[in-house]
Amino acid sequence: MLNRITKAGHIIKFNFYMSKRFLLVFFLFITVSHTLKSQSYTPGGSKVYHVGIFAPLYLDSVFNTSGDFKYQQGIPKFILSGVDFVQGAEIALDSMNLSNVIVNASVYDTKSYFKPVSYLIKSKKLDSLDLIIGSVKDIEYKELADFALQKNIPFISATYPNDGGITHNPMLVILNSTLKAHCQAIYSYLLQNHSTDKIFICRRKGPQEDKIVANFKELNEQDGRPLLNIQVLNYDSIVNSDILKLKLDSNRQSVIIGGSLDEKFAASLVYSCYDLHQQYPITLIGMPNWDAFKELKADALQDFPIYITSPYFNNKWDDYSKILINAYAQRFKGRPTDMSFKGFECAYLFTKLLILYHHNLIDHLNDKTYKVFSDYNFQPVSLKKEDITPDYYENKHLYFIKILNGNTSKAW
Repeated sequence: MLNRITKAGHIIKFNFYMSKRFLLVFFLFITVSHTLKSQSYTPGGSKVYHVGIFAPLYLDSVFNTSGDFKYQQGIPKFILSGVDFVQGAEIALDSMNLSNVIVNASVYDTKSYFKPVSYLIKSKKLDSLDLIIGSVKDIEYKELADFALQKNIPFISATYPNDGGITHNPMLVILNSTLKAHCQAIYSYLLQNHSTDKIFICRRKGPQEDKIVANFKELNEQDGRPLLNIQVLNYDSIVNSDILKLKLDSNRQSVIIGGSLDEKFAASLVYSCYDLHQQYPITLIGMPNWDAFKELKADALQDFPIYITSPYFNNKWDDYSKILINAYAQRFKGRPTDMSFKGFECAYLFTKLLILYHHNLIDHLNDKTYKVFSDYNFQPVSLKKEDITPDYYENKHLYFIKILNGNTSKAW
């Protein structure tokens, strides 16, 4: 075990054993038990808060039984998102100014072979937690959500845009809004800005695409008849501009919604709209994951905007961003990724709210006192109207982001 004592008096413990080469080059950041103590700390009078940060680090997969790193060519891509999330969270915890408070933050590898989430729960290793922050999905998501409900511990789902089938769990907080919430935001925008325009949902075959169309249909026909004139255009795989233009009117604005999460389909739709936009007035709105599609930021799409919705917006000019960027450069000689920003924001915001509202954090999720990067609007969600207990809380605040000439900016 290695201990590092920071200038602020924080103690960071490293519980991993590895070759010296990789320890010095990269893995020095990994934090298993990260305890923050205020400088005015008095053992008898300080409140201790226990925060669990869960992320897929795959450490049992990347180290052999001798403790040596398996990948001599570099860090494998499949661990990077979890690593980045933890890095950001660690820097956030390190940057907190605390008074007469101890925050004991522990990082758990959700892909551990020997101590998976199920083992941690069964062996009562998590019983002392006051807050769970997770960049998790699949079985670990369900296990942590069930445990959080059983123990009455707030569970902040930081990155998974899905409810995972969870119901009747008011301890679950979904920060990365679900696909249905994105459809709601787009529909609200259409009502306010394009109620008389031609609106098309372009989709390919697939279950996700079925859900997108069903969401818009439910929103548009709440009173039994459609409020907006929305047409669904079905394609087998990709979009052909010659076929699409048959639906457009050169004298009238058309709004085209890309109703698919598939990158190949998205690219074909974007380039078809680009080919037609000078002759036909087009506003193109894509799905939230389109921001990750590199082809949609190509130089070939000069001066053609694509709009998406996102729960996150950060121009990286604020003081918190500078703290993260500077600390990251000092420790790791690089720049933080979006996952690092998400880890920083979740760890800082919700740990601070935990300290302020330790008895009823869930009732104060929308407190703006410790806003970091993005605005959030957490609302209770009940999948059945007759249910009194919320199925979960979800962030309903979504930004409209414009992708133009390879750059992103806030549109609305």
